[in-house]
Amino acid sequence: MALVVPAVLALVALGAAAQACLPCFTSHSQRLRICHMFTGRLGPEQEKCEEAFTAAFRGLLDVEFDYSQRSHLHDTFTQMTHSLEELAVSRGSYKVGFANAARKMKMAISQIKPVQDVLVTRGDQAMFSCVVNFQLPQEEISYSWLFAEGGLRTQDVNYFREVPGARGYLARILPVQPKHSGTFSCVIKQDQRLLARLYFFLNVTGPAPRAETELQITFRKVLRWAPQDAELVEPWTPSLGELLARPGTLSRVNLGLLAAAAACVSASATLLAWLFFRWYLSDP
Repeated sequence: MALVVPAVLALVALGAAAQACLPCFTSHSQRLRICHMFTGRLGPEQEKCEEAFTAAFRGLLDVEFDYSQRSHLHDTFTQMTHSLEELAVSRGSYKVGFANAARKMKMAISQIKPVQDVLVTRGDQAMFSCVVNFQLPQEEISYSWLFAEGGLRTQDVNYFREVPGARGYLARILPVQPKHSGTFSCVIKQDQRLLARLYFFLNVTGPAPRAETELQITFRKVLRWAPQDAELVEPWTPSLGELLARPGTLSRVNLGLLAAAAACVSASATLLAWLFFRWYLSDP
């Protein structure tokens, strides 16, 4: 059963933006079947159901979206019709069911955002803001960022990988390099339930860095230089023989000092020996 009328197909071919009208994604027979399931019979009550169905979704006429994203909405409208059929089987109210379904569809459409272009010169800063035009819940809101590299402009989730450590509603890249070209996606969730997904295509422009000057090359070589056979400075404690063997060591002054030192050592030894014998002979 076709879900898209020929007029919608024409808009798709032109790449135009249009409203999320109910007849654009559901057929008349689908709406009749849902109302028949709610009312159980033909007549005025079913006509009221059809009018309520159309009125509930009239507010979506103010919500525009890019038809390149129509496949996302097809699945959402299909799920909506299934949920209404389940509500009708359980004898629920079609007025309440239509109002809830329209509110959920508006939320689903607001989640689908076109890719925003961000043009940044190489070496500058790129800033992405994950802000939506509807009220977010106050609690349990989480942000995550994904990246499709290689300069790819896409909304296909299969090409994205998670950016580690990016958890806030703001993301910044500094300095921007050509490797950052591609599509960044911000995902907003509440307790693992998807609320919105935004896309940013980062286009990095500007020439490559100028070649290094001769002075920069020399300076870089100096920083990277390391001596191959560096001398190791070690402490030196010469012996008495090495000191005496040095030229100029046995001068008259030094000989006098050595003689005085030897006399002091001899006198000290004699004194110690005399004190020892005196102590030894004084014992009873």
